[in-house]
Amino acid sequence: MKQIELEILDRLKSGEQSAYKKLFDLYYIPLCIYSLKFVDSYDQAEDIVQEVFVEFWNKKHFMNIESTLKAYLFVTVKNNSLRYLKKHNKLIFDSIDDLGLDILEIEEIDQDELNRKKEILYKEINALPEKCREVFIEIVLNDLKYKEAAEKLGVSVNTIKTNLARALKKLRTSLDLIVLLMLS
Repeated sequence: MKQIELEILDRLKSGEQSAYKKLFDLYYIPLCIYSLKFVDSYDQAEDIVQEVFVEFWNKKHFMNIESTLKAYLFVTVKNNSLRYLKKHNKLIFDSIDDLGLDILEIEEIDQDELNRKKEILYKEINALPEKCREVFIEIVLNDLKYKEAAEKLGVSVNTIKTNLARALKKLRTSLDLIVLLMLS
């Protein structure tokens, strides 16, 4: 387990809420992006990840971690995303079984490697068409709601939804590459 994860885990077991925030800040966006591999909506991905973090804290799952925190969180997000799909999209679920993503084999990455992968992701975001990029940044990176982003950008909520869908569709193929990089 990485040193930062050991530190966070020790602090969590001591009841320090600041360690929970640090864990949240470290993995929230990567987990949301990972959940997008399974669900079609960033809002739904956020809901799934937020539920994982709430349950993680409320049920004190950190007390029984046997793998790395990262592996635990990614596996839990994957399972919850698949559970959501199974419940809401019965027809799509059968094809998901063929993906063969085994997140348990995630190896630890160092900070330089993480920064390199973030750089790849930001390059892909910057390669989006201008309107799609603006909407993606406001909704995903700045965490605005559709209505807030629409007001800020001076467009309708439907325009926000359309451009976000286009951005996510374009990024999905790039995310395949990034997730593969994260798993390698």
